[in-house]
Amino acid sequence: MSAAFSSSSDLSPCHRFEWFGTGRQFLRSQLEAIGSAEREIQLEMYLFTDTAVGRDFRDALAAAVERGVTVALLVDGVGSARLPDDFFGPLIAVGGEQKWFNRPRPGRWALRNHRKVLLVDQARAFVGGCNISDEYDGDGVEQGWRDGGVAVEGPLVAALTREFTAQWQRAGLPRWRLMRSGYAEAVGSRLDLQALFIRPGFGASPLRTSLREDLEQAQNVAITSAYFLPTHRLREQIVRADQRGARVRLLLAGKSDVRLMSLATQSLYRGLVQSGVEVFEYQPQILHAKTMVLDDIVYIGSSNLDPRSLRINFEIMLRIKDPTLAAVARAQFEADLLHSRAVRLADTTRFSWWSRVQQRAAYFFLAKFDPWIAREQLRRMQ
Repeated sequence: MSAAFSSSSDLSPCHRFEWFGTGRQFLRSQLEAIGSAEREIQLEMYLFTDTAVGRDFRDALAAAVERGVTVALLVDGVGSARLPDDFFGPLIAVGGEQKWFNRPRPGRWALRNHRKVLLVDQARAFVGGCNISDEYDGDGVEQGWRDGGVAVEGPLVAALTREFTAQWQRAGLPRWRLMRSGYAEAVGSRLDLQALFIRPGFGASPLRTSLREDLEQAQNVAITSAYFLPTHRLREQIVRADQRGARVRLLLAGKSDVRLMSLATQSLYRGLVQSGVEVFEYQPQILHAKTMVLDDIVYIGSSNLDPRSLRINFEIMLRIKDPTLAAVARAQFEADLLHSRAVRLADTTRFSWWSRVQQRAAYFFLAKFDPWIAREQLRRMQ
């Protein structure tokens, strides 16, 4: 969708939400927020590139420091490994702080900080799937990858700020004391607004737990997932929702920057479609968005529905129960469907034997081998 939306409701009277349906809108709004910051900026990012957008953000952060704003920038060492060593020099030279999170080294390269969060003056937060790079600066149809995000004002920002502080302190440590694979922090007494903080680990994930509970009750499920390879149990929950009468639709990537993930996802098509789940592939551009709408509940953030996001990476998702915001998010889903094609059962029977071999091999690597490597690396760091 080509416009930004604001939403508030009685369910979350202390919060204001703004929806951004394209990466361009989301990135531009973040730059504007950085430009108007008065006291403090905290930015946590997986992928930061030496592109026009990357330089715009770096220079905007440096300008904020020069006018007296405190700036803390946390960048993942694996996701941004291709950056020149001196890229953040202009920011550091004027007094900005920048840290690398888990720079690649033997024995811990598999564990990544995949979060994308901007906090401004501890009053406004931006959460979504967009990295800071030129490919996100578009409308997702004619130009640029399909992505977006949400801006939040209200008490939830304090919870995001506390987690940023913990992650900032964790950066660079030789060992991480992660007692759980994540936790959920609720704002308010009715659990209508939650921040789901996902950490590396193979115990109960706050996203998996919350999503399973909501799937048990939902009647209208619309999931947009750039990389879709959920656990067997979560797939069963999705299918079960459809079989008890809910409408379940999945919008997945028809074009992807990760060929291996596309193959692994395709290996699931036949079982999903046979079970009655409606599956669609987004066509014009690479799909990178991560949103879910279950009745009046919206999930949005950095997490995909794949083993890496659910078990291995540091991720952040917001769970927002707000009928107005849900209506906007669902309208976005419907608009995206206009640029998508339905996957039919006949489509799944046309894969050649070699394609099916590749699909199963990709599934094994991403669902089994990659998590095993991460588990071993995490075990050594405890």
